[in-house]
Amino acid sequence: MTKTVIIGTNHAGIAAANTLLDNYSDQEVVMIDKNTNLSYLGCGTALWVGRQIDSYENLFYTNKEAFEEKGAKIYMGTTVESIDFTKKIVHCENAEGIFDENYDKLILATGSKLISPNIPGKDLKNVEFLKLFQDGQAVDKAIGQSDVKNVAVIGAGYIGVEIAEAAKRRGKNVLLFDAAERCLPNYYDTWFTQDMDRVLGENGIELHYNELAKEYLGQEKVEAIVTDKGEYPVDLVINAIGFVPNNNLGKAHLDLFNNGAYLVDLHQQTSDPDVYAVGDCSTVYSNALEETTYIALATNAVRSGIVAGHNIGGTPLESIGVQGSNGISIFGYHMVSTGLTVQATEKAGFNVKYTEFEDLQKPGFMKENNKVKIRIVYEESSRRILGAQMASYEDISMGIHMFSLAIEEKVTIDKLKLLDIFFLPHFNQPYNYITMAALSAD
Repeated sequence: MTKTVIIGTNHAGIAAANTLLDNYSDQEVVMIDKNTNLSYLGCGTALWVGRQIDSYENLFYTNKEAFEEKGAKIYMGTTVESIDFTKKIVHCENAEGIFDENYDKLILATGSKLISPNIPGKDLKNVEFLKLFQDGQAVDKAIGQSDVKNVAVIGAGYIGVEIAEAAKRRGKNVLLFDAAERCLPNYYDTWFTQDMDRVLGENGIELHYNELAKEYLGQEKVEAIVTDKGEYPVDLVINAIGFVPNNNLGKAHLDLFNNGAYLVDLHQQTSDPDVYAVGDCSTVYSNALEETTYIALATNAVRSGIVAGHNIGGTPLESIGVQGSNGISIFGYHMVSTGLTVQATEKAGFNVKYTEFEDLQKPGFMKENNKVKIRIVYEESSRRILGAQMASYEDISMGIHMFSLAIEEKVTIDKLKLLDIFFLPHFNQPYNYITMAALSAD
């Protein structure tokens, strides 16, 4: 028997555990997590808080008992104090006391840590963060208070924009702050984010970009936020600034990426051959960049857990790399992207071109018809596709999967020009927007 200890039981750790337990009978699996719950789909928090879904129960897709039925030993509410990598011992503590677990193989699935701004007033009541299920509960409870009328959201990334929508749907006056000049800059170029900013503004969210939070004011509860541009009365602050890799347990022993993530190979193996790292605490290989990078997404976490599980189980398996495919839907406006934006390619040193197109999704005679816009980014010399972005009130989300595969397979922009794309008025136009964008490429 091979004993594998998995530290962390969210998406990546769960995928690794299921892979081992479902496919390899010679595996003894021990799972450890300091949280009291597992498998929470945090991407659904805003849907629950905004009452777009009835409750949070279905945001949990498995439980402790499910793994115990498969034969795993699982410790919840348990802190890993340290790891002796030489002796292969994990030192743990929970309400029942201190204990050790030895291992043959170790999987670090410790995820990420919140970025917490160290500014005056951060310990006031109603200054909340958003990551765990318990954080969602706290935010939901605070928004439900009748005396909470003005809500400040700090950070205009995915989580910040989504929770701003949720608070607005609950009838609050919402102010969205970010030090950047626009929302969602990591995934979309300005041509797209200007539309999302318009959607946010049209739905009553007050935008405060290029504005840095300096202080929270109040006696016991927060009463105002002070930025470098002004002071605003608020009753609740929700911090959604972002995350960094949680490398606390292994940073002194394992090789790290430039942002502190555990550096792994395509097998998810770290610099210690008996230690694997998966999910948000580890690196990924970007097919667009053609190099190792860091992209924290739940889908990447699941894939990395599967890869680590099979390799530990005895089936050699390499990651095929990722594109960072993602999407967001706010007040019915959908945006999806994969690979690199123009801004990201320039930062990475690529010489790129891009082609873009905007048109109705379906022929003009069709009812319930909305505009769709697309941008395809490609390398000037090789002409391989490096990224794509799409947006519409129509559901165009599945289209981005084709571009994800195109990046992985190094498809050129010219290959798309006469791609066999079907036409039916219920779905699209005879001159499809993907075709038209590709045909207009230089």
